[in-house]
Amino acid sequence: MSYLPVASPPTAPVAVQPHRTIPGKADRVVVKKAERRLYLMQGEETLRIYAIALGFQPVGHKTREGDGRTPEGRYVLDRRNSRSRFYKALHISYPSSLDRWRAELRGESPGGMILIHGQPSKKASSMRTEHDWTLGCIAVSNREIDEIWSLTADGTPIEILP
Repeated sequence: MSYLPVASPPTAPVAVQPHRTIPGKADRVVVKKAERRLYLMQGEETLRIYAIALGFQPVGHKTREGDGRTPEGRYVLDRRNSRSRFYKALHISYPSSLDRWRAELRGESPGGMILIHGQPSKKASSMRTEHDWTLGCIAVSNREIDEIWSLTADGTPIEILP
């Protein structure tokens, strides 16, 4: 009798350096997809609130590349791109090891390159597209991404809620 190997979920989350609070900066980001809002938080204080656009299929957790969904869960802002084709961009650490494992079970790619970003470079900096138009990212105006950029640090936790 032969046995097929069975994949098992990751047993422990990947170790992440604890985030330290930096005076004047957000210590976490909260996104409420149903509200189309992004909150910059420091402790229990809300520093800023922004209207956002999401992926073109905004309901539900991102499960595969190309599904047009914005992921849900806890991630980290792990790097920045000042030369993004969307003006500026903050990278979100999706997919997690659990996201990758679930996609692997389905034989699919979980996707990646989920960002908080400004508008396409050809748009005026104050413009914002009013409908959900991204491939899964979180979009704000260019002025707002400048502000979010200055009020967050790499390593800032982000929680994306339904």
